Amino acid sequence: MGMYEDDGVMVGARGRSLWQEEPARRRRMPDPVRDSAVRAVLIVAVALTQATVTFFLTLTGSWLALPMALGAIAGTVVATWGVLDVLITRQMWNQRYGVVSEPSSTARGRRRERRRARQEARAQARRQPGGGTGRIPRSGGAPAGAGPAAWPPPGADRRYRAS
Repeated sequence: MGMYEDDGVMVGARGRSLWQEEPARRRRMPDPVRDSAVRAVLIVAVALTQATVTFFLTLTGSWLALPMALGAIAGTVVATWGVLDVLITRQMWNQRYGVVSEPSSTARGRRRERRRARQEARAQARRQPGGGTGRIPRSGGAPAGAGPAAWPPPGADRRYRAS
């Protein structure tokens, strides 16, 4: 190994190591997105090369200019599809796997305030005379789990009274 050891520090010398790990600035792209991005870069590179060759063939007046121009047009369409494929794959990945449910600090504070207000209202309702839960007591005829009816019974409306 010469004058360096396995860890990259010079033998007998003080100082920096040769290899320093730096944290990544951005997270790595997911595999499907990276695959489509590589594919798009290759397709765009071929399309640009084809367009350049077509331009020079047109300048020289070669008979190959027309077939290459048609190929360059087709390459442009395919390159556009490749770039759209990257955007669609990225969006699909974010919708499936990339959603992180973290409320912002503002939302978290508002939620705390609402929670405190509800707790204070409950505590105040308990302190009131005769109010245990602060709810309106149910009548004796209705079952415990039954709420108010969505529609009034047919006899309650004057239009449908039996004459």
